[in-house]
Formats: sequence, structure tokens, C-alpha cells
Amino acid sequence: MPKQLKNGKPKITSKEKQKLKKEYQETQKQLKTVVFPALAVVFLFIVVYVYLKTRPMRNNFD
Repeated sequence: MPKQLKNGKPKITSKEKQKLKKEYQETQKQLKTVVFPALAVVFLFIVVYVYLKTRPMRNNFD
């Protein structure tokens, strides 16, 4: 168990800092490779849906 500081928070060692930094970088990488493309696809579906629902109807009375 890490050493407690005066304010009650545990002291973080350099190994733990490196581990936290690595986890943060992995999270950022996942954010860029998974979350942003998924949001882009959802946004694209919304745009296409709104476009299809709001375009004028064409009457074929030939």
C-alpha cells in the first residue's frame, strides 16, 4: 500500500505514474480509432435520414 500523505491521498510512485500515463495514451488511441469513427457514422446516418425526409416529393404523371 502506498505511503499516505497529510491530505489523505496516497503517494504515487514513478512506476505508477508511468502506468497511468500508458493507460491514458491507450485510451486516447482507442478514442481516435473507435469512438470518433463511430460518431462520424452516426452523424452521417442522421444527415442522410434528414435529407431523405425533407427533400421534395417527385410526382410521376407522365
